[in-house]
Amino acid sequence: MNRVLRHLVRPRAGQFQPYTHTEPDRYPWLFRFAAEAVADGPGTRLLSFGCSKGDEVLALRKYFPHAAIKGIDIGWRNIARCRARAPRGCEFSVASDTKGEPPESYDAIFCLAVLCHGDLTKFAAESCEPFVRFADFDATVGDFARCLKPGGVLFLHTANFRFGDSSAADGFEVLFEAPREEMAPDVQFGRDNRRLDEVCRAVAFRKKGA
Repeated sequence: MNRVLRHLVRPRAGQFQPYTHTEPDRYPWLFRFAAEAVADGPGTRLLSFGCSKGDEVLALRKYFPHAAIKGIDIGWRNIARCRARAPRGCEFSVASDTKGEPPESYDAIFCLAVLCHGDLTKFAAESCEPFVRFADFDATVGDFARCLKPGGVLFLHTANFRFGDSSAADGFEVLFEAPREEMAPDVQFGRDNRRLDEVCRAVAFRKKGA
């Protein structure tokens, strides 16, 4: 194993990001774009994947006052905190993936700073194994694709892999790239789990077939 990786916090089974840090309205530039790209209404369904303690769901409620919003997280303590502060029209459940969600049921899925390991950037790792693997990322975003309605939007920001490398990518078109000043100092890895020279700026993808 790379000596650098010995210092990394090991995620739980089914987890990428071992840290639960979050902030209110953490990505206002992305949420503003989301509000333009996805219609708000009582029939709109949004999913916050890896919702942590609920700050992202609370932020989404500001931008989508009429939508139904669901948050899922691997930590039951996080979900308990979410439920205690949940606004009307929001629900939460404990889960490490979206396999329990119905097919073509969401207008948008938000996965922000979840499919990554913060220490990989900190230690400038050349390989992401064995802590995160492309195969697990590919399976996760592939199931996101199953859960999105045709025309639905996947928001994927601060991830250790590129959505364009995934098996699901051909079924999507790039909708939005992050401004350079909003890109975090992250690292990304290829299908072979080796570090790439550049970080992809694409952060929003629309499912084809609307």
